[in-house]
Amino acid sequence: MKYKGLLCFMILLTYYQGEAQTRAKGLEEKVQQLTDMTAKRSIISLNVNKFKDYVRSPPRDYSFIVMFTAMAPSRRCAICQHVYDEFMIVANSFRFSPSYNNKLFFGMVDFDEGSDIFQMLRLNTAPVIMHFPAKGKPKPADSMDFERAGIHAEAISKWIQDRTDVQIRIFRPPNYSGAVAFLMLFVLVAGFLYLRRNNLEFLYNKQMWAVAAVFFCFAMVSGQMWNQIRGPPFFHRSKNGPVYINGGSHGQFVLESYIVAILNAAVVVGMILMIEAAGGVKSAEPVRSAAEGKRRRFQSVVGLVLVCVFFSLLLSVFRAKTQGYPYSF
Repeated sequence: MKYKGLLCFMILLTYYQGEAQTRAKGLEEKVQQLTDMTAKRSIISLNVNKFKDYVRSPPRDYSFIVMFTAMAPSRRCAICQHVYDEFMIVANSFRFSPSYNNKLFFGMVDFDEGSDIFQMLRLNTAPVIMHFPAKGKPKPADSMDFERAGIHAEAISKWIQDRTDVQIRIFRPPNYSGAVAFLMLFVLVAGFLYLRRNNLEFLYNKQMWAVAAVFFCFAMVSGQMWNQIRGPPFFHRSKNGPVYINGGSHGQFVLESYIVAILNAAVVVGMILMIEAAGGVKSAEPVRSAAEGKRRRFQSVVGLVLVCVFFSLLLSVFRAKTQGYPYSF
């Protein structure tokens, strides 16, 4: 009896040992296959079979970041392409970073190629970025909230770090369009100055330089330099419609910077109108007619209205980005 029990124990031990070896071998093969596919392309294109084998089925000791999208032009998903570009930047940054390992992989499911996967996960919108952890099922926090976090690569990287503790430093591909445009502008200006080398009095025009300086200030104050560095989207499309103002104080959209520049310009124009009207009244030269006085009063009123209205709008934009700001105008 004792020998029978010992024999059963040895059989069970041998069975579980073989099962563990089989699982370990299967896991090693899956990781190797995923590593080979990642070496060819940072984002693995997943169909139904690949999704079940690599993302849902055990054994698995790695995390999977999957983007669900609809890239076909017939789907009319304008934001899908932009989110895919940012997602690709994150995947490439991780693939070529020193911290790259086989514990994190990136995948993509297109609706036209994996509609069954959308139905399986009960997804009815796109794009969606989900984290499939190494153990357990995805939780609500494993779906990225674009409206709250944003859609640029830095936001995706931060969200991945929160879910997987894997830090990804974003490396954007070099963009030489700005340098080429600056070089072309320099050549045009140099050619214009050369053609008018005998008539350069316009360079001493104070008004021209003042206008150029003011426009430069508008561009810098509105955040154009930040746009060139970070490359944010033009605007954001949400379930409730387009969003033109980024809700966070650490981000902005390109259209938002244009709006801020226009508001600042309107405030400055109003200030100039009031200053010019007041300067004309206080000057040594008397007002020649009642019409001239009415024109200056009208000019001062218009300037005051511009300052009040557009400064209030500018403050509203600031309050929208800085939650809890107590003052308004």
